[in-house]
Amino acid sequence: MTKTNPIRRVTIIGTGVIGASWAAQYLAKGLEVVATDIAPDAEAALRKFVKSAWPALERLGLSPGASLANLKFTADLAEAVVGVDLVQENGPERLDFKQNLYKQLDELLPPDVIIASSSSGIKMSDIQSGVALHPERCVIGHPFNPPHLIPLVEVVGGTKTSEHTIQRAIAFYKSIGKKAVRLNKEMPGHVANRLQGALAREVYYLIAEDVLSAADVDDALSWGPGLRWGIMGNMMLNHLGGGAGGIEHFFHQFAGPMNTSWKTLGSPDLTPEVQKKLIDGVRAEVGSRTIEELEAERDEILLSLIELRTKHSHVVAPRSPQHTLAESGR
Repeated sequence: MTKTNPIRRVTIIGTGVIGASWAAQYLAKGLEVVATDIAPDAEAALRKFVKSAWPALERLGLSPGASLANLKFTADLAEAVVGVDLVQENGPERLDFKQNLYKQLDELLPPDVIIASSSSGIKMSDIQSGVALHPERCVIGHPFNPPHLIPLVEVVGGTKTSEHTIQRAIAFYKSIGKKAVRLNKEMPGHVANRLQGALAREVYYLIAEDVLSAADVDDALSWGPGLRWGIMGNMMLNHLGGGAGGIEHFFHQFAGPMNTSWKTLGSPDLTPEVQKKLIDGVRAEVGSRTIEELEAERDEILLSLIELRTKHSHVVAPRSPQHTLAESGR
């Protein structure tokens, strides 16, 4: 494949939580979107979601040509993929389903159309194994929920995915404002969910061992390291944690204690009893608040954080005197 024409028309397959959010994101970026889903009332639910998400997307800034009128819906898969440049698949997390779907798509689509999966855990090598014609255009483009607000997209190919497809996918996601990260090798659960999983394991262990309540562990995360993680990732924070000596001093000082502390981390068994303790803890933390109220609180704070990060991303950090001297040749 050598086509590098701009991606202007996208098909969304599966319009559940992730698919609907992707649709809203693409529409806000001025793209044409054709959505397809065989579930009853799928079109009505999709349009309701996109309409409700639109004020937040307006707040973040719509691209020229962005319009709700650019959304089309059909329950017919073959009709949905006519004339599209990219397919964003959001079907059930079942390998057999995805393998059958990708075989269909491979036969329906021209070879230059990217087929990207939002799969949160299935490897593209397994999905594309039954694709006979053009498996090289299949790639994982895994978002973080909700995609229309969270910028992260994990991009990773399978054994048959071409480098050209990976680069096209990354360039496309970046062009619509996503923070696309490339995985150099396939991992079960990709990367971000693995990071979440490692943290969740310790959270569940601490609650199960009655170290603290669900509410307190959430506060410990969101009002402690979570505030920093919304600004910088683990490695950059380690660099700052080393003081003037940076990352080298950090490991010199903390490698030993970290090796020791890792041996005390828990591996809880999610028995029915442990699950009940976790559920009871969450219900106590939630109180009378509804899912809708909690989502609204989450999204409002997310919007504010994204706006703040966007503002600061345009501020050029002052260069050090040494850097300036080096550039001048002195």
